[in-house]
Amino acid sequence: MEERLQKLLSSTGVCSRRMAEHYITAGRVTVNGRPAKLGQLADPERDDILVDGTPLTSRPAPVCLLLNKPRGYVTTLSDERGRRTVAELVRECGIRVYPVGRLDMDSEGLLLLTNDGDLAQRLTHPSHEISKTYHVFVRGPVEGAADRLSAITDLDGEPIRPATVYALRFCGRTAVLSVTIHEGKNRQIRRMCAACGLTVTRLRRVREHTLELGQLAPGAWRYLTENEIRALKQA
Repeated sequence: MEERLQKLLSSTGVCSRRMAEHYITAGRVTVNGRPAKLGQLADPERDDILVDGTPLTSRPAPVCLLLNKPRGYVTTLSDERGRRTVAELVRECGIRVYPVGRLDMDSEGLLLLTNDGDLAQRLTHPSHEISKTYHVFVRGPVEGAADRLSAITDLDGEPIRPATVYALRFCGRTAVLSVTIHEGKNRQIRRMCAACGLTVTRLRRVREHTLELGQLAPGAWRYLTENEIRALKQA
């Protein structure tokens, strides 16, 4: 059956759909010996599809992992600057999986990785507004911080949905806040805190939609259960 090349590459675990677009425009994908084009349809049963000269393999079984990402790792499969990547942490799963969404290098906690392009698209597309909860360690003027953060509806001229924020712990000029967002703009929580005069000292994602990080150790990962995957697909 014919499908768009971007979807074929993501569903076979080569890369995400967005990255597939870069692969195609960079000339790294060919179909029947000719450079592929964005939006092109192909049938893996009939067409000769190559990525960097290597045949596109048949579709592997869907895999979804939950990783407790430590600080100091970038959320990518490779890094031209030589930084440590999350791919190194899940290498033992034996299947090429790619991150669903992002956690910046200084952030930690729950990160999903999968070779299921449809699931990844469902969880990252803005229209689905998947909720994500973080424990945010801050210092500065912490009195009333939860109310100030939850009142933010604009970031640098860009409208955002109000976050759900409440305090977990106070100690002088430091606090730990629970912050739940629905959109995941670039460095959204750090920018929100900066707008309130707060400095983020630690940022840890503890929940995404129906999934919780739980007691998984930093750097450790586990497979999602069938029930967990089913709940995500109903997001």
